[in-house]
Amino acid sequence: MASQAQDKSNKSEQTSSKLVDERALIRDLAALLDQTNLTEIEIERSGLRVRVARNITTSSVVLPTAVQPQSGATAVTAPVADISKHPGVVPSPMVGTAYRASEPGAKPFIDVGSKVKAGETLLIIEAMKTMNQIPAPRAGTVTQVLIEDGQPVEFGEPLVVIE
Repeated sequence: MASQAQDKSNKSEQTSSKLVDERALIRDLAALLDQTNLTEIEIERSGLRVRVARNITTSSVVLPTAVQPQSGATAVTAPVADISKHPGVVPSPMVGTAYRASEPGAKPFIDVGSKVKAGETLLIIEAMKTMNQIPAPRAGTVTQVLIEDGQPVEFGEPLVVIE
């Protein structure tokens, strides 16, 4: 009986110690974000994955909206919460800044109603001073453009819907 009580006490102390270590790790990662001006950091060790991200506030908020279709095309609208589950969604493959055109003032690569071929450039994401072309994963018609030019995007964030 005393042995069982001792085992419970040891497990409780180990759990408490582990929780303190995890909190210290989170605090250290948060401090590292502040020191390096990063917006997000993720670490995995011993089966524990910790991701710390900072919310960046700006003076103006731009919400992703679908661009109105041109030349009589119709846009399919889905609830915002379900858009990431849409079968035609093209998610961001990286964190960065999305641009709809090759340079400021240039014609966008795509608009709502544009017909695209597999491999055709949809937009560019700048990450670490490198411009990365985002290709269409399949052929189809662009029904929604979910980002604004120059908008920061996260990994996995829906960018475009192709049907």
